[in-house]
Amino acid sequence: MTTSHDDPAHLVTTFLAAFNDGDAAALEQAYEPQGLLIPRPGISVTGAERSAANAHLLDMGLPMNARLRHVYGAGDIALLIVDWSLRGTAPDGTAVDLHGTATDVVRRGADGVWRYVIDNPFGTAVPS
Repeated sequence: MTTSHDDPAHLVTTFLAAFNDGDAAALEQAYEPQGLLIPRPGISVTGAERSAANAHLLDMGLPMNARLRHVYGAGDIALLIVDWSLRGTAPDGTAVDLHGTATDVVRRGADGVWRYVIDNPFGTAVPS
């Protein structure tokens, strides 16, 4: 029998908890060191730029909702398809309505923890 931590889907729960707690350090731990974030279709960032992109979203102070649609695994690599949304009013009064269907590639590390290799929140959306 496997525990929830053995399941790549657990990463969605971990990421969501870190995001909704506003915990930037825990959010960063959800990525491999060279893990990519695609903050906008056609743009990829890693390292400090990835942290800054996530911090921008955290600064909105809005809860993220997510629903795992599919998990496709092959050994220590998996593809997660996740519907997500971030809606509400930002601290500056701006209305926020971000949503998408993520196509995320994750990998289980030697420590048994699943982390993002590619976090692509907008899935197949094309650059505008």
